[in-house]
Amino acid sequence: MLIKNKVAQAVIVASLSSQGFALELGDFNGTQFSIGGYLKAEGVFNNPDEGSSTFDGSARQSRINFTASRVEDGHKITGFIEGDFWDNNTTASDTTYAYRLRHATISVDNLTVGQTWNGQFFANAPFDTEMINLWGLGIGTVAGNGAVVRPDLVVHYVDKGLRLTFQDPVYADASYPDMVAAYTYRTPEGHAFNVAVTGRDVDMTPSNSADSDSKFGAALSLAAKLKFGDTSLSLSGFSGKGAGVYAGWGYQGASGASGVAEIDGQGDMVTLTGFSAGIGHKVSDKVRVNLRYGQVTSDEISSTLADDTLKLTLANVIYTYLPGLEFGLEVRDQNMANRPSVAVGTSARPAGQQVEVMAMYKF
Repeated sequence: MLIKNKVAQAVIVASLSSQGFALELGDFNGTQFSIGGYLKAEGVFNNPDEGSSTFDGSARQSRINFTASRVEDGHKITGFIEGDFWDNNTTASDTTYAYRLRHATISVDNLTVGQTWNGQFFANAPFDTEMINLWGLGIGTVAGNGAVVRPDLVVHYVDKGLRLTFQDPVYADASYPDMVAAYTYRTPEGHAFNVAVTGRDVDMTPSNSADSDSKFGAALSLAAKLKFGDTSLSLSGFSGKGAGVYAGWGYQGASGASGVAEIDGQGDMVTLTGFSAGIGHKVSDKVRVNLRYGQVTSDEISSTLADDTLKLTLANVIYTYLPGLEFGLEVRDQNMANRPSVAVGTSARPAGQQVEVMAMYKF
């Protein structure tokens, strides 16, 4: 099964599926059914470096999922489907949002296929610091871009600490899938370490769709989470080529769902280097606090950019009022926008400061 309870609880970022809190519906003809999800209300105060301050609120992150699982001839078969009400993020005045597909997977023993988290996500998320920020994983990781965090088709093969991933390529004319090979080692003391290699076919002429010339780009990612009682320390770093569309940064700055940030003005692949560091502490059974810094740098940038490095600092406090019911506050500061220009409402990430407040009920 792709998302086991212990994994879902370890990946403590707000963007994860809430499968760890699923309610068992019962067994019908040998198939076990469950339902899960959460309701989330959020408000974001924006204080951008340029323009006026704003406040936006939304409940469209709320989501629901269903799981069906059974054993046939000694093999465990699991189906998982989840959606939320994110719809699109281009119309600030629209308050009715369509239900969209987040995950739809079929798992047989160690093999999972369908639409779900990419390999870059699993190489970083379980080892990162807890964030309220929904948009993708944390800046500074090779998985920091939320636009491609769940490709249309992903194949995961997991054997103990090894994970091999093949996913729908970002480059439409790629000769092979985007790929990730990762290994996780966990110690008896609770420490965890991950090493991952990513590879993909990169379009070398993104400005000319008629030319399908491409080159292979690869990157190396390292991540670790160290546990010391009620305190955890998270560290990550990556470097390589062809990683901009997944890391969310590149030659032209913020990267959306395209690969144009991978190529510089001379038609060469840029090299990205990023790192993050965070600390989390459980103050009591009800209160936990987190502090995180991350940055990603391109070795060459467009002349229109003021900085070659995207930097993001955040701090949050999360209060568990009742089991399954949480309230949180997060303060963020970043030097450059890291969202496509069409982002609106609570999904906008402009340069400047943000304060987010949220209430979440998990079931």
